Amino acid sequence: MRFVWAVAAFVLAALMIGAGIAQRTLFQGPDTETVAVEAEQEAPYLVVDGAVLNRLPGAQSLRAEGTGEIFAAYGRTADVRAWLSDASYNAVTVDEAGAVSVALVEPVAPGEEAPAEDTPSPEPTATDAPEESEGAAADDAAAADDAAADAGRDPAGSDLWLEEFVQADELVAPLQLPSEMSVIIAADGTAPAPSSVSVSWPIASTTPWAGPLILAGSVVMAVGVLLYILGIRHARRSRGPRRKGLPLQQTQPIDVSDDAEGKGMISSTSRVRRALTRGRRVGMALPVIAVSALAVSGCSADAWPQLGASPTPSPSASVIVPEGQQAPAVTAVQAERILARVATTVAQADEDLDIDLAATRLVGAPLAARQTNYTLRAEIEDYASPAAILDGDLSLVLPQASDSWPRSVLTVVDDAEARTSSIMVLTQDDPWASYKLSYLASLEADTLMPDLAPSYIGATQVAPDSPFLVMPPEQIAAAYSDVINNGEDSEFAAMFDAETDQFRASITADRERRLEEFNETASRTGRLTFSSEPGAYDPFAIATLESGAVVAVTMNETDTVRPTNEEAVIKLDGNATVRTLAGAEQSATGFTTTFSDQLFFYVPGQGSTEKIRLLGYASDILDAKVIK
Repeated sequence: MRFVWAVAAFVLAALMIGAGIAQRTLFQGPDTETVAVEAEQEAPYLVVDGAVLNRLPGAQSLRAEGTGEIFAAYGRTADVRAWLSDASYNAVTVDEAGAVSVALVEPVAPGEEAPAEDTPSPEPTATDAPEESEGAAADDAAAADDAAADAGRDPAGSDLWLEEFVQADELVAPLQLPSEMSVIIAADGTAPAPSSVSVSWPIASTTPWAGPLILAGSVVMAVGVLLYILGIRHARRSRGPRRKGLPLQQTQPIDVSDDAEGKGMISSTSRVRRALTRGRRVGMALPVIAVSALAVSGCSADAWPQLGASPTPSPSASVIVPEGQQAPAVTAVQAERILARVATTVAQADEDLDIDLAATRLVGAPLAARQTNYTLRAEIEDYASPAAILDGDLSLVLPQASDSWPRSVLTVVDDAEARTSSIMVLTQDDPWASYKLSYLASLEADTLMPDLAPSYIGATQVAPDSPFLVMPPEQIAAAYSDVINNGEDSEFAAMFDAETDQFRASITADRERRLEEFNETASRTGRLTFSSEPGAYDPFAIATLESGAVVAVTMNETDTVRPTNEEAVIKLDGNATVRTLAGAEQSATGFTTTFSDQLFFYVPGQGSTEKIRLLGYASDILDAKVIK
């Protein structure tokens, strides 16, 4: 009977283990779901909306096939649409029923209304062609429009994208994007975008009874093995008929000598052989149990029923986003990549003295300072190169919260070797333009920065005439210039913190030293005067958490040397810098030398008892002229 139960246990165990393994193999089903995208009309770009990417939960896998290099990038949906606002592209969207469709979107001419798109993603606030502005911004916009009209626009390298992918013939990009992000796919902006595109998602397939079935089958198999062993043991003990025998004769000693072989010798060899035989039979069942144990140990968590409640994440501290605030212009990683591009381009321009190349990444006071430096280095052999633009890990990133253009970002990058930091403002004029460095200054090691919003929230740009600060940003440069000119006698002196202002102290000391040196040799024939005035560039201001603002302005310092009598002549002996810029070695009317200062201030909000505090500064020679 034991053998019958053992066989039944083996059969039941095989069925249970087989059913458990079948759930994990034959009956598990596919592990991914794929949606193919087919465009009926060719276009140079294809945009996969964030709603399509989030049609199913989990990570997304984008696949595109074509001939040659295939480009893909992702960014905010509003930014992608703004970049494509003047171009034709295929838009991949999903309706409320979950059906994916492709439609050709034509560019909207200025003054026309954009057709409604079947997509839940928000429209950008500025999708029309950008207005022309003076200088390089107008040239960049015109060049972008010409390129789009003539030969398309290559999306590679745009500062709008959070990440780019470029592969030949077949592109596979693992993604995990939220619904407000979209993907743009193209070849080179001129040739049609790849026509074979698909999006895949992993399918969460659980088999909660696979583990219990395999484990229970292993237990039943172990019981069957035990019953089989007990059956064999019982059969051996009851081997042969039990009969009542005749009276036995007196026993005789048994000869165990060698010559007794074959004469009824009892040897230990037979006992050993029987023991080994039993061991082999028991051992035959052990691999079966071992295989079952390995099958159970190989099951993942989704092979077991989840009896307990799902863990609930503990709440963490959050930053309250102001109501109605728009998304930040860039991410921290994006800002780091943009700054690296700026640093690389400017470094090459510094080496080649190429102001046109520098203008692709510099604007305003930083560009003007570079132009003067290139002029001097071209004429003066040992003139020093400008300090390199720092890049690397950014210790501070404060992007402007804006969906329109122009948009900016305030950054701080540390220089571990020099034990100083650079504070800068990068500005993008329109969706097609590169970010350009518009303000650059140095921070001292002990500079105390105000509390700023995190990079993933950003901050609003403060209007130049804002009445919510102790002084509007557009008045900061003029007020500080008056403090530099008049010192403590200035009507604005009490509004600026003098204790932490190292720049003002250095200007005062430098002017006193130079005036003393000039008076020692030329006080009878000439006169040296100093003056400061606001610079030519608009201020930049971005809000802090204390209702204040970080304000960047420019200021010009002018040194003027004039003769004091008609017979005197101002000579530039030993001053190659002024001589090169002015284009003269002497003048009967005198010379003016102008320095450009870039200044960053913390301006408190109205009602604060704090003073306006200087955060960082930079000073570069700008120009020198003969007085007319």
